[in-house]
Amino acid sequence: MLFPKTLDYYQMQLTVMLESERYGEAMELLRFLLQCQGQEERNYEEWRSLLEWLEAAFPYAVRSSDPQGETPEEEQELDEQDMARYLAKTKLEEDSAYPDKLLNRVMNEPLSEATILALEQLSYLDGPQVDQKLTDWLEQARVHPLLQFRALQTLRRRGAQGTVRLRRGQETSLIEIEDVPLTNDDFPVQASQVMERLAEQTEVHEPTLYYFAQELWGQFMMSIYGTSEYRKLMDGEDAQLDIWAGALHQMVSETLNGTRQEEETRTMYGITDGMRFQFEAAYRYLKGFVKSSLLDN
Repeated sequence: MLFPKTLDYYQMQLTVMLESERYGEAMELLRFLLQCQGQEERNYEEWRSLLEWLEAAFPYAVRSSDPQGETPEEEQELDEQDMARYLAKTKLEEDSAYPDKLLNRVMNEPLSEATILALEQLSYLDGPQVDQKLTDWLEQARVHPLLQFRALQTLRRRGAQGTVRLRRGQETSLIEIEDVPLTNDDFPVQASQVMERLAEQTEVHEPTLYYFAQELWGQFMMSIYGTSEYRKLMDGEDAQLDIWAGALHQMVSETLNGTRQEEETRTMYGITDGMRFQFEAAYRYLKGFVKSSLLDN
């Protein structure tokens, strides 16, 4: 059963996916929601109707569970990219000022689904001036960390090269554009190892917690990318990964269930009394990220 806050979160994620034309991901989320029990029948009807419409309207984005009848994932991604590129170039033909309008939205509007979509569309439009304007903006303006990361991804997709100097709180980070991860799988293995530890404790008995944690961890990795905290996490040993997995579990469990069971969580991940200070620091870091994201939005 999904808690009300969890359901609201999924509905928000679904809206983001649809507005940013991530139809394949939207279908996967809808299938997940249809498997959850204890919801009102009208919710199931809405999810079922939307899933059927998406499968009919965007067959190239359908991901079948039948390996013999499935298009390889690489081909699916190419299909979605080709479609996005076609739509962006069509809009450019209709309006030569389209790139500037997208840049204005990214640079002058608050972080939202619309700004993320604008960055994705900029990935498919030619012109070196776009690279320079994005780079200058990143280096000179105060930009939300998640929007910073999305803009870096856009620069990499556009084939830009070189270093970008970012302000992250009180520190300055030097980012090599060529190294910016384009997917979660592109992050160093330590990022996925944190989720593997959490999956061992939650994936079967608490799938909702695991799904929510996966979304939060992905956004957290984007927000701290290139910072000293990020480098420390990536250089960390197994104990450090246990600490982050435990802190993430604690953060999400508290958000979904409204209860704080720190001792139980620390036991799950083998976090000893000697590691407690680091565990609490990681927990506060995650909580601060969630709080700042809510305030910025």
